[in-house]
Amino acid sequence: MKKYYLILLFFIFSCDNDNLENSQIQLREDVIVENAVFRISYNEIKEQPNWIEYTVRDFVKVADRGNMDFYRVQGIWTSDDNDYYKNEWDKGHMAPAGSFTDSWSNLAKTFSFVNCALQLDDLNRGEWRELEEQVRDWAKDLGPVNVRIELKFSPNSSVLETGATVPDGFYKFLTFSDNFKKCYYFDNASTDKDWTEHEIGCN
Repeated sequence: MKKYYLILLFFIFSCDNDNLENSQIQLREDVIVENAVFRISYNEIKEQPNWIEYTVRDFVKVADRGNMDFYRVQGIWTSDDNDYYKNEWDKGHMAPAGSFTDSWSNLAKTFSFVNCALQLDDLNRGEWRELEEQVRDWAKDLGPVNVRIELKFSPNSSVLETGATVPDGFYKFLTFSDNFKKCYYFDNASTDKDWTEHEIGCN
């Protein structure tokens, strides 16, 4: 009996330790994640990226997204499926899946939740997607295009009941092989504008 009592105490103590560790997690504002596809600064408090950098190149497509879905990365506190359940927010790829179908490995990397932002469905499937397609065309015709996306937040940014913060908008900065630059800003909202009308000055 004493043996079973000691085992029970050990189990209870272990559970208490696990709960204590979870309650003491210190969320970070700037976690750098880097792989063969992108370099990202991730904000665990907002559960959204701060910024992301990647390069779009001309390539031969060998992979297809099929039934791929987003996954969480071990050791980083990110958004998850609950943040996108039955609402107007899409799982917006920041480094687009369509620009990294040159290998199954690269394509899979784009489905990490660290590469995912709460993006209005109309924007994600509309002007934002159209600019992504245009960047691929530019890369094919003009050479590699370096892309940097910065997410805009403010004290008035919406916070979902699940805890994730919704970006106010997205800056996209493009740098071409000859160092020519083009810059864009998209509010995280519906718009009747063409993607070309979102171009801004590059400061």
